[in-house]
Amino acid sequence: MVQEPDIYGYLGRALSLELSAVQQYLSLSSLMKIRGMPQVGEQFHHEAAQEMEHADRIIGRMLALGVAPNASVLRPVRLDGSLPQLMGHVGRMETEIVDFYAQAVRHCSRTQDHENRIFFESLWNEERQHAGKIDTWRQSLGEDHPAGAT
Repeated sequence: MVQEPDIYGYLGRALSLELSAVQQYLSLSSLMKIRGMPQVGEQFHHEAAQEMEHADRIIGRMLALGVAPNASVLRPVRLDGSLPQLMGHVGRMETEIVDFYAQAVRHCSRTQDHENRIFFESLWNEERQHAGKIDTWRQSLGEDHPAGAT
């Protein structure tokens, strides 16, 4: 199958976003354990594992297409603030990932790349569910601002 070159860029950016999320969640896991909140730390560790599974699928997709996996830019980790503020950072990160996957799905639809559209749609649906769970968790902490707010 001949691939449109843009799809490689979408896959690379997806890998960068997922690995950034892994880095963020693992850092928050350790931070929460240091702050004496081991249960919260374990939840963040679970979130990291979910994002790592997405990264693994993206790497597999890239290899199947004959492209070397390459995450070009990782987002900086945000560790400033209280737990509700940290959850706001996480919510914004998740919103960015969801929005990116929606863009990738639209691109694949426009270019009639059915196979990659299905691949990105599955990630998009999973990330939307994940973002909803993060938002529910954030709301349970009493944060007044929606996850996507700045």
